[in-house]
Amino acid sequence: MSSDSEQEVHQRDHTKEAIAARLSGATQHSYLGDFVLGAVDGTVTTFAVVSGVAGAGLPSGVAVVLGFANVLADGFSMAVGNYLSTKSEHEILELARRTEERHIEQHPEGEREEIRQIFRSKGFEGGLLETITDTITEERGRWVDTCSRRSLVCNLNLHNLLGRPRSLSLHLCLRV
Repeated sequence: MSSDSEQEVHQRDHTKEAIAARLSGATQHSYLGDFVLGAVDGTVTTFAVVSGVAGAGLPSGVAVVLGFANVLADGFSMAVGNYLSTKSEHEILELARRTEERHIEQHPEGEREEIRQIFRSKGFEGGLLETITDTITEERGRWVDTCSRRSLVCNLNLHNLLGRPRSLSLHLCLRV
């Protein structure tokens, strides 16, 4: 690809419309991680079952039947696990939203200060900081979204591990 066409692609990807489409698509679920996890899990367990059958000296027909049974069971297990995981994530998000709604209702000035400190930590100061705080807190849904997302990030310890796949793998392995 020539540098002229790379620049054209770069410019096209950074139009207002392209950016808006990318940001609105950020809330859509990507199945890539689910696919990779399922493929690795299915490959490893099916290999283990077939190897066990071969090691036991059983007929190859038994290996084929057990291999297919394992693939079906793994697929079902991964689907149920993914459903329950997604359902739990939605419940956690909803709980965080309800909690923030209650906090805003009971302690509005404290919650305004939370917004102010969030954006101060991002480098905003003075009048601009107050404008941001006012803009966010004047619309209840925006206020709840901002506080609940920040609370979730602060309360999850896994966000520190996301940049370190080995650490996250070890953490997940030890939890099982």
